[in-house]
Amino acid sequence: MKNIAAIILAAGKGTRMKSKLPKVLHQVCGFPMLHYPIAQLRSLKAGRIIVVTGYGGDAVREAFPDKKIAFAVQKEQLGTGHAVMQAMGALKGFAGDVLILSGDVPLITHETVDGLVRFHRGGGKGRPALTLVTAVVAEPSGYGRIIRDENNSVVRVIEEKDCKGGERRIQEVNAGIYIVRSEFLFENLKKLKNRNAASEYYLPDLIGMAVKAGRKARALTHIDAGEVMGINNRVELAEANRIMRERIADELMRSGVTIIDPLNAYIDSGVKVGADTVIYPGAHLLGHTVIGADCVIEEGSRIKDSAVGSGSTVRSYSIIESTMTGKDVAIGPFARLRPGNVIADKVRIGNFVEVKNSSVGKGTKANHLSYIGDAVVGAGVNIGAGTITCNYDGAKKHRTVIEDGAFIGSDTQLVAPVRVGKGAYVGSGTTVTKDVPPGALVITRVKERVIEDWAKKRMKP
Repeated sequence: MKNIAAIILAAGKGTRMKSKLPKVLHQVCGFPMLHYPIAQLRSLKAGRIIVVTGYGGDAVREAFPDKKIAFAVQKEQLGTGHAVMQAMGALKGFAGDVLILSGDVPLITHETVDGLVRFHRGGGKGRPALTLVTAVVAEPSGYGRIIRDENNSVVRVIEEKDCKGGERRIQEVNAGIYIVRSEFLFENLKKLKNRNAASEYYLPDLIGMAVKAGRKARALTHIDAGEVMGINNRVELAEANRIMRERIADELMRSGVTIIDPLNAYIDSGVKVGADTVIYPGAHLLGHTVIGADCVIEEGSRIKDSAVGSGSTVRSYSIIESTMTGKDVAIGPFARLRPGNVIADKVRIGNFVEVKNSSVGKGTKANHLSYIGDAVVGAGVNIGAGTITCNYDGAKKHRTVIEDGAFIGSDTQLVAPVRVGKGAYVGSGTTVTKDVPPGALVITRVKERVIEDWAKKRMKP
């Protein structure tokens, strides 16, 4: 939308979180909660986004390095009005409407923000100076109460510490989300006073100032209080994660994904899953993960920042991190793919196989109990049980190369740097320390000896 700027209030420590981490950096489905209001403002195409930081401001800026986001600092937390004052320098020369959101409201949706702007601008020339979002809650404790006149128009907000008598029983509360005409904001923000029980500069006092000056103030009362209310403690953080997971699962299922138990699927915001994929209970799809179509993700699997190609199966309790896999791949159960892997089509990585920083060619099989690290493995290779690429000499990592069609027997140690040529065979129980030519057989097994009656003699007293 045109002529929209935004301020996000993110200066609070979040004392009730009982954490050294700034409140807005606590995560909801894989992202800091501050990510979500920023994302909604981007979807709205806000021209300027200013984040007001305070406690842990350096950490907040590091978490959001986007140069299109400006930061202001509230050194002392002297109220919401004071926080907005710190952003005025970044709005110099702006003319339009200023959205003001809280950084601890991750559940806010595009529909709500877009609807607030349209509601505010719907009055034409007679549109209000300020519009705010309210909600009706069963337990209003801790929130500012909405005061309406005989015409049901909002005339002011009273913070809980300043409530008197029956005002505490009012159940319509301020959600802390506003849109203000810039000229009204610039003119009146500096007039705010801190004559209240908390000695703070309250942003909602602008409502009373607008009414007193004969300007309109409007309220958009949201039917879903949970979406627009802030997170103040770990209980509310857990509830926000639950609600967000439900949204994510609902969207995926409507797009053609089967989630057997949506309440027990842990899928981060932004994860993409193709149609006809089946996700079992207890699966974790995290970060920037992309799952193709027609996949099966079994229970207990944990996939982070990875791509799984169409038609693949990730069997139970496998861990995949920062890995790219091709189509029709089978992984697990109990496999671990550490960061840096590129796995080609039709590869089989079986139970208790670990792969790290390696490329694995099409159709290669490592079905059980092996470690492949810092390796280049060709196509059609068979890696037997108990194979280890010995990639670390105590000081440096070294690379193992296994060319196409090689056969690596069980219980093999490949001491890097080493190369096994195309079509070569490594006999079971071999320790390979030198390059193996293509098509050759290498074996370092000690000649077998049979000592008859050895056990019987050993057992004699």
